[in-house]
Amino acid sequence: MFPMNNLSDLGKLLRAERKALGMTQSAMAKAAGLRRETIIRLEAGENVDMITFLKAVAAINKTIRLVDRRHDYETMKELFSGD
Repeated sequence: MFPMNNLSDLGKLLRAERKALGMTQSAMAKAAGLRRETIIRLEAGENVDMITFLKAVAAINKTIRLVDRRHDYETMKELFSGD
């Protein structure tokens, strides 16, 4: 899983996913109902409104998933065991 620490990381991931599909920025913009300039801004890590971001994500058939970064008890126990 790719860690997201800032908007720049998110933009890089969005671009990598688009390119992996062989999709141009123009095609992504058209599928999302956005302008190509908006896709450029997203991929550059610029701040855009949430609905714009979600449209871009949907255009490449992806979704957003929130994942708890905390470790569960068994994982912590394993990490700190003396073995």
